[in-house]
Amino acid sequence: MDLVQINDFLATIDGYIGGSSWFVFALLGTGVFFTLYLGFPQIRYFGHAIAVVRGKFDKKGAKGDTSHFQSLATALSGTVGTGNIAGVAFAIHLGGPAALFWMLVTAALGMTTKFVEVTLSHKYREFAEDGTVSGGPMYYMKNKLGMKWMATLFAVAAIISSFGTGNMPQVNSIAASLKATFGIEEMVTGAVLSVLLGLIILGGIKRIAAVTEKLVPMMALIYV
Repeated sequence: MDLVQINDFLATIDGYIGGSSWFVFALLGTGVFFTLYLGFPQIRYFGHAIAVVRGKFDKKGAKGDTSHFQSLATALSGTVGTGNIAGVAFAIHLGGPAALFWMLVTAALGMTTKFVEVTLSHKYREFAEDGTVSGGPMYYMKNKLGMKWMATLFAVAAIISSFGTGNMPQVNSIAASLKATFGIEEMVTGAVLSVLLGLIILGGIKRIAAVTEKLVPMMALIYV
């Protein structure tokens, strides 16, 4: 299978998911359902969420590998990226200022969906013998729903996505910028980033969290 065939295959999937109205209604419908069912948790618990992130409920010796703020920083490190910059600019270009309003609406509904996802992931997480913690949608699919096949499928899809949209656009943007500004070859940038990321990832979630809690606040400020 050559690159053209791969591109055509991915374009077909993208057209079915991203280009179909059912996907939008499914996402928004899920957010509306949980917002009403849980009584607008994104509003009622907003102050509590701020207190949690600020460390009010952190306890020494508590189960887990990271603090509440480190967990937030790690999650945001995979959220704030090129899609937030180019995607928002493209949406405003196509839809005008009204696109900002609808992005705020979908963000408010998405907060409830994320609240449910994270709560379930935390409730059904697993602890290894060495004390490390593993959690995520695949664990409540397996431990609560009893759908091990779905958990496996989700995990495999997440791995594939992490190598695709998870890092390629970001690395490509960095390499292209350094090439245009300083004349640094893309291969050199890619090699350096691979080594740095490898050193961080091999340190486990504790090292990842330690790095993200330093970088993400700066990323967020620059983004805003």
